[in-house]
Amino acid sequence: MTVLVTGAAGFIGYHVSEALLAQGETVVGIDILSPYYDVRLKEARVGRLRKNKNFTFVKADIAEHEKLATTLAPFAPIRRVVHLAAQAGVRYSLQHPFEYAAANVVGHLSILEFCRHTPGFEHLVYASSSSVYGGNTKLPFSVEDRVDTPVSLYAATKRADELMSQSYAHLYRIPQTGMRFFTVYGPWGRPDMALFLFTRAILAGEPIHVFNGGDMARDFTFVDDIVQGVLAALRTPPKNGPAAPHRVYNLGNSCAEPLPKLIALIEKSLGKKAKHISEPMQPGDVQATYADIEPARRDLGFAPRVRIEEGVPRFVAWYREYHGA
Repeated sequence: MTVLVTGAAGFIGYHVSEALLAQGETVVGIDILSPYYDVRLKEARVGRLRKNKNFTFVKADIAEHEKLATTLAPFAPIRRVVHLAAQAGVRYSLQHPFEYAAANVVGHLSILEFCRHTPGFEHLVYASSSSVYGGNTKLPFSVEDRVDTPVSLYAATKRADELMSQSYAHLYRIPQTGMRFFTVYGPWGRPDMALFLFTRAILAGEPIHVFNGGDMARDFTFVDDIVQGVLAALRTPPKNGPAAPHRVYNLGNSCAEPLPKLIALIEKSLGKKAKHISEPMQPGDVQATYADIEPARRDLGFAPRVRIEEGVPRFVAWYREYHGA
């Protein structure tokens, strides 16, 4: 049976699609190929996926809800969806708010409507974000924490997605699982993320911009571990019962790594020191993230394995190969 992966040309969407294909699934990947970052990287990901006969790529905008069902009709029945398409980035949302409303809010609603009107629909797994924890100061972040103090529009749109999913699960009994991702990195990663930016700058002999004097910590999560959690969730839909069949999990490495450690690991992997420019904390950023993953461990068997001491060199090796650096 076909699995729909939205955002299949994106970083996580590419890796999830590749893993599903490796398991023998038939995958339809949909993506608008937004120019938010270099489209050539997205096209390269899709090109690799297209080598598998069980993969079909559709270039389309999921937010165009009136066209979505027609676009996907030739691939019916689609009863499982991994919804990863979104406008990413916290800082970008400060200048481009309507892109976030269209991609993240309208796009998510469009997918919900597609699922609602698909007979026998089984499970929607969708991407949320650790950004929903916003101004929370208690660490680690738990799915039981309140998440009503977003510090960016991006975070607000992701929380809106969770709330819409809860309402659709309640009203229409659509089984859904939301995954709050924590700072995902790895080969084929996004060029707007710190690891990519720092690697590029150091190799070019350019300074890196270090925010908040380097007093930042992130729960860096290797993409292979994220994929493991997504596929485990897809195999384990919440049961329909008295409560709405909707649950939310953290997917992280459950370790807040300091930014200077990340920089040191990049320098070691490259054999080259970085030049630093100190910058103030940026609007919409948080000082630290750290995931409580016990519910995902208990329910899904989620067990992250790749620490940054291993993951950073693997990213750097990919970066050198891809860019011929």
